[in-house]
Amino acid sequence: MPWTDAELAHLVGRDIEEGWVVNLGIGLPTTVIDELYGRDVMVHAENGIIGLGPPPSADAEDVDVVNPGKQFATLVPGGAFIDSVISFTLMRSGRLDLAVVGAYQVSFTGDLANWRLPRRKIAGIGGAADLAVGARRIWVMMKFRGPDGSPKLMPACDYPLTARGVVQRVYTDQGVVECGPRGATLIRAAPDVDEQELRQLLAASNTGHPAIGHAVGTQGAPGRSSRT
Repeated sequence: MPWTDAELAHLVGRDIEEGWVVNLGIGLPTTVIDELYGRDVMVHAENGIIGLGPPPSADAEDVDVVNPGKQFATLVPGGAFIDSVISFTLMRSGRLDLAVVGAYQVSFTGDLANWRLPRRKIAGIGGAADLAVGARRIWVMMKFRGPDGSPKLMPACDYPLTARGVVQRVYTDQGVVECGPRGATLIRAAPDVDEQELRQLLAASNTGHPAIGHAVGTQGAPGRSSRT
């Protein structure tokens, strides 16, 4: 059966390495924060926090301490508030080891579409583009299929792009996939998910190369190299 949101957050958290500085996007990526507390991982929030901690208890909520999704948050010991100039400089300058983001669509070669739906007249890109081109690694957390049942991981995006060729890894409820110039590679399938069906969906990339790979653990998988 597909992974739950909590199981997916655990997979992503397990693959984040000690010593990394990480940004967690709005939505599913926010759930990874509980997997990182107490570890040597520094979490950055683009609204002005370095050292983001887990959600507080109900009696400790502070309206002045929230994450980018406007949820109550905490700071870890040594954490700090920073202004927008410093926050976006961290995002744009290659100092973030990883950004975990949500997406509307991801192409087999790593194109990212996560800022605008075509039918919306008004949209704000926020920090999406800054993270996409500034972080050393981009991982996506998303459901494998959209509300209409069609795969969100596809040969080519048809939604407006945030950036081209930036996504190295996609964590979905159906499986974990590596993306790159040669196409999409299934790294691990969720329990009882039809692995053969997943491979068939990934079989034809928009570069003409077949998808390769087999179901193995994601720990130590490729996609660790810096893009800076």
